[in-house]
Amino acid sequence: MIEPTRIIEESSSSLSIEWSDGAVTNYDAFYLRRLCPCAGCIDEWTGEKRLDPKTVPDNLSFDSISIVGRYALNFRFSDGHDSGIFSFDYLRSIASR
Repeated sequence: MIEPTRIIEESSSSLSIEWSDGAVTNYDAFYLRRLCPCAGCIDEWTGEKRLDPKTVPDNLSFDSISIVGRYALNFRFSDGHDSGIFSFDYLRSIASR
């Protein structure tokens, strides 16, 4: 299983993750907010996106970043949204999009 070895908050709107396989991935708040996997942003039954990407502010930042157990991160975004649990597997999978 590939896991983060280091999580670095590069700025108020970007972070990087170093992975156990040596890869480094970078994410910005705007990108993560648009791909939030919570039930408010994606219909849990159909998988359809509920979030209108046009409603996400361009200048979005992280108010806080928290580790959830040993498997995920939670972000509180500057637009107040904080219900997404971003598993490490999910973060790794969206890194190449």
